[in-house]
Amino acid sequence: MNALNIAETMQTMGLQAKVAAAQMARANAATKSKALLALARLLRDNVAALQVDNARDLERAVANGLSDPMVDRLRLTPKVLETCAQGCEQLAHMPDVIGEISGMKQQPSGIRVGQMRVPIGVFGMIYESRPNVTIEAASLSIKSGNACILRGGSEAIDSNKALARLVAQAMAEAGLPEHGVQLVQTTDREAVGQLIAMPAYVDVIIPRGGKGLIERISRDAKVPVIKHLDGNCHTYVDDPCDIELAVKVTDNAKTQKYSPCNATESLLVARGVAQEFLPKIGAIFAAKGVEMRGCPEALAILRQVAGAQLAEATEADWSEEYLAPIISVKVVDGLDAAIAHINRYSSGHTEAILTRDHVHAQRFLREVDSASVMVNASTRFADGFEYGLGAEIGISTDKFHARGPVGIEGLTSLKYIVLGEGDVRS
Repeated sequence: MNALNIAETMQTMGLQAKVAAAQMARANAATKSKALLALARLLRDNVAALQVDNARDLERAVANGLSDPMVDRLRLTPKVLETCAQGCEQLAHMPDVIGEISGMKQQPSGIRVGQMRVPIGVFGMIYESRPNVTIEAASLSIKSGNACILRGGSEAIDSNKALARLVAQAMAEAGLPEHGVQLVQTTDREAVGQLIAMPAYVDVIIPRGGKGLIERISRDAKVPVIKHLDGNCHTYVDDPCDIELAVKVTDNAKTQKYSPCNATESLLVARGVAQEFLPKIGAIFAAKGVEMRGCPEALAILRQVAGAQLAEATEADWSEEYLAPIISVKVVDGLDAAIAHINRYSSGHTEAILTRDHVHAQRFLREVDSASVMVNASTRFADGFEYGLGAEIGISTDKFHARGPVGIEGLTSLKYIVLGEGDVRS
């Protein structure tokens, strides 16, 4: 497909999405729930068939030398598909916020003023690797009454096409418009350039992938962008803390899965508990092959751990998103130093404090400037499904218009409504 054909194709998709958006916005809650429940059923009924398509993507990824974490993101395991199905069901059973009116107040002039929640319209989703994003984006589009245009990565094209066919089937069953959810069928990068430059048709772009992709989209887009660039998440082990709890949570935050953006990449430890805590977590990391890049004080303690893979941390390590079995480790004076370090080096994604001090916990929640802030819990919980949003379209580290996991409300807007009885302004 040449550049002219791609431009024409994308313009057509944009127009179709704009028309479909008006129909999606009119759909009632029962219709949207019917589509979501049908999609959940179809996902469960087609696990074997989906894995055949997914296997082609995996084989091509390995042949092309993709890293293990990237290949891992491509896998459509039965567990991944079941999570997608459950997300669809969770969304189906959640209240429909579209048309919801809030804050209605009588004004001295006689008019009543409030706000109504409405769909954004059309969003474009550009994502790499994870084909399950196709389902998350489609299901959230349906629930929020938006139309969407999806452009997945070339490495997952067969999986994405197979999933998009199931979405189309579910929408047809429910009577939703054919073009409410569209997948860009070409892997040519020119399609991305067109999609992010169609303000007449697309209301917001949501990129989800590596830093290079998101930087490019943010730089070149002619429509608003909801994004996060990095997932440099921190876990801070406070003094005082429950050491066993801290070891368990830190282990999960780092090693439960290395590739997600909510895995902990930086570990901060209060000096008062470092001698007791670091050897214990260090032994676990050593057994799992996790390299620890530490400050001199942390390394001095960790050297007693048999088999530990150690390296001296550089300045760049404090800001790094590894997406790999590597973690930076720093001993800090206490809470103030931890908060200062996080607010300097964090990407604003997710941070956790492990503590027994209620005042410390409250200060951490208030003063750490990130999209998700946690007390005594693994950073791996920073996820739309885990937050009860049904699914997420992505994580936003922006402060406008959405922040943190972006679910239904993040894909809506508020407009003012005014009710009167012939009122005129004096």
